[in-house]
Order: sequence, then structure tokens, then C-alpha cells
Amino acid sequence: MNIPVVALVGRPNVGKSALFNRIIGHDDAIVSEEPGTTRDRHFALAEWNGRRFWLVDTGGLTEDSYLPMDVAIRRQVAQAIEEADLMLMIADAKVGVHPSDARIVDLLRKSGKPFIIVANKVDDPRDADYYEFYRLAAGEPIPVSATNGKNSGDLLDVIVDRIPAATSDENAEVLRVAVVGRPNVGKSSFINRLLGEERLVVSTVAGTTRDAIDTPFVYHGRDIIFVDTAGLRRQSRMDDGIEFYSSLRTRRAIDRSDICLLMIDAVEGLHNQDLKIANMAWEQGRALIVIVNKWDLKEKDDKTAAKFEKEAGEKAPFLKYVPFVFTSAITGQRVTKVLDLILEVNEERHKRISTSQVNEALQDIIGRRQAPQAAGFEIKLNYATQVETAPPTILIFGNNPDLLQEHYVRYLHNCFREVWGFTGNPLRLTFKRKQGTPKE
Repeated sequence: MNIPVVALVGRPNVGKSALFNRIIGHDDAIVSEEPGTTRDRHFALAEWNGRRFWLVDTGGLTEDSYLPMDVAIRRQVAQAIEEADLMLMIADAKVGVHPSDARIVDLLRKSGKPFIIVANKVDDPRDADYYEFYRLAAGEPIPVSATNGKNSGDLLDVIVDRIPAATSDENAEVLRVAVVGRPNVGKSSFINRLLGEERLVVSTVAGTTRDAIDTPFVYHGRDIIFVDTAGLRRQSRMDDGIEFYSSLRTRRAIDRSDICLLMIDAVEGLHNQDLKIANMAWEQGRALIVIVNKWDLKEKDDKTAAKFEKEAGEKAPFLKYVPFVFTSAITGQRVTKVLDLILEVNEERHKRISTSQVNEALQDIIGRRQAPQAAGFEIKLNYATQVETAPPTILIFGNNPDLLQEHYVRYLHNCFREVWGFTGNPLRLTFKRKQGTPKE
């Protein structure tokens, strides 16, 4: 799924970060009265009226300064414009039209992309000072107050009206596989080895791959598109604007994928950032395969691989359900095994269990261990059915499902896993009160 990108641009200290926080609903960006606070870029998924979009906050744009930080920010804003589907030019209504506002509008106009003038700090809706922004001849300015939320809903209505619709890939039969991981773990080398030719740039310099690159491939009659992505670092370490937007493209590549291949450096081991990337793909309902690359460089014995998997499962329990492959892109060790594993995991992703089988399993699970009472109420689980695939989702009906304790939900989850596996895929359990059933 290609989700649109909306970028916030403007001078320093006009309230971009505060508006960013207001739109996404939490304080992810730093807000300060000191100009130039937002030096790193921030992005997050936002949703309004059922429409999702990526929201990108940028540093304050200064046209005249030649300080290294200001030069870097101008480069970042240029990249934001290139990446965005819609831009919000944020201005300070209390200050009025600043000469830099006009220059930024000219810059946006030259891009040929749609943009909206947003007059921030209009705390009183009766205040007409923002009318001054009509002088920019860039359409109707939208007055808002990031501080108290005035007119933020109206702004969101305009945003979702102006952004393009999220689009799915044209051929639903094509299996999209995103190769993700930290920089310089060998993603491009792995795909080159897999495809048998040097299609992607390979370098020892971290971050060589800046864009997400689609590479088609056919295996056993199945059309597969491999997406090689830039490595994901922690946001605090994204000192370069190019790397920032590469990480945004990586997240968008995960959005568009069916299966994610998480590549880990065998020598460096499993990092917290690896776990974050894995969790991101898992939470978004993507199938997952972990590839431990550079296995030829790892000091090991016959128990090293098992120990690696065990420790990974202890750090992130969902990885117990994910297949691991220990490979070397340089020697080709076990690389082709990944292709068969991709098809197997995709089959698990689309596995459909009949309602009678689900109910039979549920009764067996309950027979082994009843749901404990909660808040003085008895909990009965009556029946269940699989309602979705990709990822598999089972809906369970009962009298008081909202009172189920977390440990019993995990018990149900593990038992369903024992029966059907769903290897490499998230298994989602949802609960619903049986119609006409009062609390007992």
C-alpha cells in the first residue's frame, strides 16, 4: 500500500513541531520557544476520517544563513519537497507575512506540487489577522492554533481532501518481499547473490542504498518483487537528511510488502534496533523471516545457531514463531533456501481453517484449562471462527470476553499456534460478546 506523504515546512519558531504533535495526537517531536529546536526530522503515521498519511516535520528554513546547520536544514527541506505528495507551509499569524514566507512559497510553487498555507497561532477564531496571508496569492490560508487545537479538524479535512488516495500495487498476485535491517548488514549483497547478478550497488559504506529498489523475480512460477531498502538507524543518529528520508522510504516499503526479510549481522549479533524493525513489521501484520547474514565470519559450533534463536526469542517472544536462516551472501551458503521459505511462509499467511476445526480446537483448549474468573464474573468462551487471512485472525465469542486476563489470551494464542503453526506470521485473536448475552 502506497501511503501519501505530507510535509510541514516553514521558518524557525512558527510552531511546526507543535502542529505535528497536534495532528498525530502525541508529543513525538520536541516543542520549544527557542528557534531552530527541530534539527532532526520526525515522521509518523496520521489518520483522519479513515485516511492514513505519513506526516513529516522538518527543521526551520532560513534562506540567508550560511551556518552548516542551516545549510543542512535547507537540504533536508528540499528532500522533503521531493518526497511529499502535499506540503503544509506553516506561518506565524502573530508575526504576519515575513519576507522568508514569500520565498518559501516561491520554492513550493516551483516544485509544481500542491501545498496549503497554514496560519498558526490563531488562538481566537474571530481574529482576522491571518487574512494578511492572502497576499501570498497561494490560495486560502487555513487558520489554526496548535496550542489549543482550534481548527485542527478543519485543517485535517483539507489535508485528506487534497492528498492522493492510498494505492495498492496493480497486481495483487505478485508477492512483495521487503529486505530490511540496519545499514551495512549485507542486504544488497544478499539480493545480488539470490538473483545471480549484480543488480544493486554494493559498498562497505553504510547507507549506500538510499532508495527502496524494486527487483522482479520469478521462482517456481511465482512472481516475486524484492525491495532492497536503506538501513534503519535510530532516529537520534540520523544526522544526514538523505538517511532520514531513506528510513521513511523503508517504512513505506514495509507498508507495501507481504513478507519482510530482516537481515542481521551474525558477527555483531541482535541489536535493539533489529528488534524494533522486527516489531514494526510484525505489528503491521507482515510475515517475517530472520536472515542472519555473514555466518561464514562467525565463530561457532554446532549449537551456536540454536543458541542465537533461543536468545532472540527471549528478547522478543514473537520471534519464537519466526523462521531463522543462517546465511552468507559472499559464499552463497543457504541463500537459495530463503526462496523456498518465502513460499512456505506465504502459504502459512493465507492458510484458511474451517469454522468447525476452529471450534473443535477451542473446545479442546478450554477443556485443558478453563478461563479463570475475573471481577467475580465467570468467563465462558462459546465459539470461534477465522475471519481473516494475511495475517490470520481468529474471532472468539463469549459472555465476558473483555474480562479475559492477558495470560489466558497468551495461552489461547499458544495453543492455536500448536495446532496450526502459522509460521512466520502474526496470529491475531479478537474477542466479541455473544449477541444477547448479559454479564453473568
